[in-house]
Amino acid sequence: RVPYYMPRERGRALGGVPELRDLPLPRGRYERLVALCGAAAGLPRHMGTHLGGLVISRRPLVELTPLQRSAKGRRIIQFDKRWVEELGLIKLDLLPLRTLGAVEEAVRAIRRREPGFDYDRIPLNDRPTYELLASGETVGAFQLESPAQRALQPRLQPENIEDVVASVAIIRPGPIKGDMVEPFLARRRGREPVTYLHPKLEPILAKTWGVVLFQEQVIEIATAIAGFTPGEADRLRRVMTHARSPAEMEEIGRHFIRRAREQGVDEEVARTIFSYIQGYASYGFCEAHAAAFGVTAYKTAYLLAHYPAEWYAAVLSLQPMGYYPPNTLCVEAMRRGIRVLPLDINESEVGFAAMPGAIRIGLRALKGLGEEAAAAIVEERRRNGPFRDLVDFACRMNRHDSLDRDRIADLIRAGAFDRLHPNRRATLWALDQALATARVAAAGDTSTGMPGLPAGWSPPAVADFPEAEKWAMERELLGIDVHRRHLMDMLRPVLAARGYRSAAEVKAMPAGEPVRVAGIPVRPHRPPTRSGRIVVFLSLEDETGLLDVTVFERIYQRDGRWIFTDPPVPLVVEGRAERRDGALAVVAERVFPLAAVLSALPARPLAHAHAVDEEKVGVVRYPVPAEPPPQPGASPRQGRPIVS
Repeated sequence: RVPYYMPRERGRALGGVPELRDLPLPRGRYERLVALCGAAAGLPRHMGTHLGGLVISRRPLVELTPLQRSAKGRRIIQFDKRWVEELGLIKLDLLPLRTLGAVEEAVRAIRRREPGFDYDRIPLNDRPTYELLASGETVGAFQLESPAQRALQPRLQPENIEDVVASVAIIRPGPIKGDMVEPFLARRRGREPVTYLHPKLEPILAKTWGVVLFQEQVIEIATAIAGFTPGEADRLRRVMTHARSPAEMEEIGRHFIRRAREQGVDEEVARTIFSYIQGYASYGFCEAHAAAFGVTAYKTAYLLAHYPAEWYAAVLSLQPMGYYPPNTLCVEAMRRGIRVLPLDINESEVGFAAMPGAIRIGLRALKGLGEEAAAAIVEERRRNGPFRDLVDFACRMNRHDSLDRDRIADLIRAGAFDRLHPNRRATLWALDQALATARVAAAGDTSTGMPGLPAGWSPPAVADFPEAEKWAMERELLGIDVHRRHLMDMLRPVLAARGYRSAAEVKAMPAGEPVRVAGIPVRPHRPPTRSGRIVVFLSLEDETGLLDVTVFERIYQRDGRWIFTDPPVPLVVEGRAERRDGALAVVAERVFPLAAVLSALPARPLAHAHAVDEEKVGVVRYPVPAEPPPQPGASPRQGRPIVS
């Protein structure tokens, strides 16, 4: 995973990021590939249908534009979106949000116990919701769950819906590159006076504390400072919205400064003002968009504050969506006291289901099962009652083509039959016999009750899988393992004995303390910075929650090859705890794989974890370096995969 570079900057990637620099492939081939990419930049990658673009016209469109059928059979316009604008046609962008589907799911679940609940009447002044936002514990809330947002909220201390709208707008590449975040926070909290580079900016920026947050403000600035005509302002809007042409942005910048000087504005002031505008070439929100997102963000935070089980169940049911993977969402739910119950062939619904103090994993969570098969299982159970055993399940579900042998085997491996048959290995051994019985019964037109089956049928006697292997099966098939036990919890006795703190312990530490933590990296990313230097932000997940980590460029260049991996490699981070207005993060000084620590121990560490079978060690595989963890200042070497 390499940072995004504009076409003219792609050559920097070869020597600028450790992911490419450390690969053992011929450099000449990479250089040629980068050159070819630069030559192809700006050309269409493919012909496709706009995700949400809808063109409307008073006259039939066939009289104004050629039409054709898309690959999926829909009628589409042959002109692209830019040409549509030049033709003068009206294009609406309809933005679909899976979050709204999660809202519907959650509202249905809430109304089962509160029939009068009305999402549209959620109060916008709910104190517990603002307290939740101010705590930064917003994993699962729409637009407010990223590490940047979770760090922003304790510093902002939102008090009203306008604060939420501003927070949605400000954590965007445009305001960040325009250096708007720190001035906004300082002025919002009264720590510095609100100032304006030019008197004409005050009526435009007063409501946002003197900083540029919205696209409309950029248009107003261009008109007030540079005297842009509506046509020139619209051109600026299109350039800054799409960030497609740096050359075009530079050309319009020169035009802006020249026109501003003609309006009597000092050249340096004009350049500084345009630098704010230029940041929006990386996308900024229009105010209406930010307001719509802000209200939805607030209302999902309200659901999280008052109905966490229903909300997390809804978000988990509509995966993939949001910022975090299902396992992390389950960790957060459990941290709030919500139990995550395992997959169960007689209890699980199609999606995740909320119940008092708990969430049940849904059948659809099983990889490869699909909506149709999951719905068929639930419907059969509703019509004819719970399944008595594996043979009863096979006979009753025999007619469903979407549920083949492999899918049933996966259900067994994932623990769906554990309450009927606790021995998974024996149940798998008996699967072919059960399916054969079902085929015979179907050929004989036997009724659902299957009177010809032996009474009290049970699988053969055979040793079950070790608990560690069951954990690994569920992790592989469901993408969730914390309902059984978190990996870091298994390792905690060994880690604690060597000075490694949990996320919860680090959050209670004073600022400036040295820390050593271990966990699973979640969503590492490299957002744009005003300086252009690379800064990596990630969260470390353990059994107590998430801990945010900042990796500056020097450390990233040395240790970055371990950060962006697929699947993620459990990491050790050594550094210092830092606080800013209540928001805590660890500033990394060293980053390396946890397996490098485990492989150096004289005994198998997981064998000492309570209630975990020693064979667990043979299940979990990590890439580890071929030598001990690098010392500060040492250059990294290529690693090799081994079994810890």
